[in-house]
Amino acid sequence: MATSHRIWSVDRRTLLKTSAAIAAVQFASPFIIKARGDTPVKIGMVDPLTGVLSALAQSEVDGAKYAEAEINKKGGILGRPVQLLVEDSANDVGTGVQKTRKLIDRDNVDVIFGDVNSGIAYAMAQVTTEKKVLHIVPGGHTDPITGTNCKWNVFRICNTTTMDASAITPELVKKFGKKWFFITPDYAYGHTLQDAFVKALQKSGGTFEGDMLPINNTDFSATLIKAKSYKPNVLLNNMGGLTQINCMKQFTQFGMQKEMALGGALFELESIKGCPPDAQAGWWDMEWWWKQPNVPEVVKFVADYRAATKKTPSARDWFGYVAVQTVRLAAEKAKSLEGPKMAKALEDMELPPDVALQPGKVRYRAGDHELMPNIFVGEAHPPKSGPDDVFTVSSLVSGEEAAGSVADTGCKMVEPS
Repeated sequence: MATSHRIWSVDRRTLLKTSAAIAAVQFASPFIIKARGDTPVKIGMVDPLTGVLSALAQSEVDGAKYAEAEINKKGGILGRPVQLLVEDSANDVGTGVQKTRKLIDRDNVDVIFGDVNSGIAYAMAQVTTEKKVLHIVPGGHTDPITGTNCKWNVFRICNTTTMDASAITPELVKKFGKKWFFITPDYAYGHTLQDAFVKALQKSGGTFEGDMLPINNTDFSATLIKAKSYKPNVLLNNMGGLTQINCMKQFTQFGMQKEMALGGALFELESIKGCPPDAQAGWWDMEWWWKQPNVPEVVKFVADYRAATKKTPSARDWFGYVAVQTVRLAAEKAKSLEGPKMAKALEDMELPPDVALQPGKVRYRAGDHELMPNIFVGEAHPPKSGPDDVFTVSSLVSGEEAAGSVADTGCKMVEPS
């Protein structure tokens, strides 16, 4: 018994010395840094992956996942891998807020993205501001997000409704006339979009009629009959996703394309492709477009994206891509993942050409945190050189010009306390 006790004493002393030596080596060596570096930078993304806006939301997620993989191949953010955590808001404000709280409180995300639905994005911003988390809105357009209800921690990639309306209105008035009929979704995005259009139209001395319909409306016959009797120069289809597609189908079934022009702010790649050829028409904005043969960074990005995802990137894919790259740029400049520090780093930051993916200077304007890209104005049409060649750009409108001044937006930025 005594012998075994002596062996245990020696072994235990040896073990303690060895453990201390290992601890000292670990403390002095890069191993411990590497272990810390393996803790991911977590990004929480809330988008309506079910419901009428699901195709647009899925493209934003695709773009974000592509950027996540690209950044991780190059060493991550601040030497740490990026991990994207995606939640479905189901196109419901309460669900979107609940998922945002879960991502912050339970999953400990460093940054929040979302939502395609402007009303949800606005509600999420109340939570992210309270929690002091950087919040990037890739694709929710309603003006107050970077206007009257702007927040120090909220940055937006897509345009405001004012920007989109200001860019396309002169083209529609010049080509077709000043008597318009609106079909508009009855929620935050639709209200601010129609208000912006009316303001721009009335500057030209125009008149209008229109209907506000539910975001998930399916039957447009009563509204289209009303539009026919009004005899407008242009019908503006302001609906989104599947609802816009259904409206376009019914518009052409009624033969209305022979009686009036068609247009609006957005007819996105996902939606154009969801329409029959006779409904692939009208004059619209694209907030980014893949076919930019004279911009080498775009040519490379589109080729690489197609190879990796088997799809052509839309503006929504670009929104998701830019959102993740924005986190990288902010963290590298701030040398931190703290919300206030990253927000300060992003103010007036210009996106590098391989992220901006378009001509000219693209920056997050300091005064309201709105990205200032180009707006691609042009015409939708059935496919030409390939299935995704369904839009021809006629002009680029500067985001700075379309947005107006910060004072015009009503944003009064309050710094975090």
